[in-house]
Amino acid sequence: MPDQPSAWDSPDLDADLSFDLEDDLTFGAGNVVTTEESLNDNGFEDFPQAANDDALPARMHSDETTIQPVPRITIHASCDRADIARVIEAASSDRRLAKAELRIELGGIDAACVRFASEVSPNLLIVDCAAPPAQLLAKIDRLAEVIEAGTKVVVIGAANDIRLFRELMRRGVSEYIIAPITPLQMIETIAGLFANPDKPFAGRSIAVIGAKGGVGASTVAHNLAWCIAERCQLNTTLVDLDLSFGTTALDFNLDPQQTVIDALLAPERVDEVFLDRLLTKHSEKLMLFSAPATLEREFDIGSEAYDIVIDRVRRTAPYIVLDLPHIWSPWLRQTLNSADDVVLVATPELASLRNTKNLVDKIKAERPNDSPPTIVLNMAGIAKRPEIPTKDFGEAIGIVPAFVIPFDPMVFGQAANNGQMIYETAPQSKAAIMMEGLSVAMCGREPPPKRKSSLLDRLPGLKR
Repeated sequence: MPDQPSAWDSPDLDADLSFDLEDDLTFGAGNVVTTEESLNDNGFEDFPQAANDDALPARMHSDETTIQPVPRITIHASCDRADIARVIEAASSDRRLAKAELRIELGGIDAACVRFASEVSPNLLIVDCAAPPAQLLAKIDRLAEVIEAGTKVVVIGAANDIRLFRELMRRGVSEYIIAPITPLQMIETIAGLFANPDKPFAGRSIAVIGAKGGVGASTVAHNLAWCIAERCQLNTTLVDLDLSFGTTALDFNLDPQQTVIDALLAPERVDEVFLDRLLTKHSEKLMLFSAPATLEREFDIGSEAYDIVIDRVRRTAPYIVLDLPHIWSPWLRQTLNSADDVVLVATPELASLRNTKNLVDKIKAERPNDSPPTIVLNMAGIAKRPEIPTKDFGEAIGIVPAFVIPFDPMVFGQAANNGQMIYETAPQSKAAIMMEGLSVAMCGREPPPKRKSSLLDRLPGLKR
């Protein structure tokens, strides 16, 4: 049976583009020549010729076994040239990119500008452009208008020009590579951006804790993780650290065979492979680390075990939501101090106000260089219950509550009974809007516009 043509075999893009291999290998090597004679026809300086292998940049000599696995990130590649697309396609099947979600299209920077004018940006955008330096820079400037802050950009170009490299770096490009490239070089470039062995990738951790028991902190944590993953489209891991009473399995309608206690009891075993067995995949973007939720045994686990496990989990995704129990212990105090963000859930009543103030004062004292906790007032507006007004609550603790979630037993009860999140049950409700707003505040990414409902959406049993 004859070989089938690749999806990238496009006669329009398979033009004969020749590159000097020796020039390619000198990218970034040696001393830069800055005389006028060194300028090429485009007015940019060529990289000097390398005299020997020792002059090559270190990244060109990496051993395949030293490249670290890339965490769960989204990668989009938009290529001018079919041969570059084929290289990236070959790289995508490598074991070190197994967790990454990689999408490839033809069309180069122009296609990327069109796509991301209406879509959320990926964690990494790879653009291939064979245009001369001046045109490439103009295209990068247009791309910058639609790409969200925080997205890393790798440019694959044809010009061996140091001034082009400097201009791209000045514009915020993470890396510039000269074609031709190999799949291994592509994998190494991606890993170098997200899995530096000297400083391992660590996702942003968000610790969620209640001012007292029963304020709905776990509900907020679970909905926050779901909204970051499903609404903001960012890979997220939810970790339930309420070992005896955790509700992750219930809220997501799961029956996990292994839980976070398996990691905490053997922290020395926790690596990528071990975590793969313990984490439960709820969706393409959301992983769950459930609590055992049992009273059959008591858990006496030291702070070091929690530190190790949380550190390893942070390497699995860009965002980690920690559902913390309402206790005060050395490990919980350390977890709060180490988190990137703290969300403090309270209710508008006196005992909750007292505890919130104590926690806020403690957290501020121990995290003087970090942002103060984000205060969420939950279950506001219960009929016939005397409540502290939001303004007075904020004045008492010195922080204005950022989100006020109304008491809505129908919506919350229906979501709990169905094993769903609030946004899934009632996306137009005030509670869903608050949960989504909290997720945006934590990750800084606006979700895509909501699709207007139609008659089909309201018919039972039908899904579009």
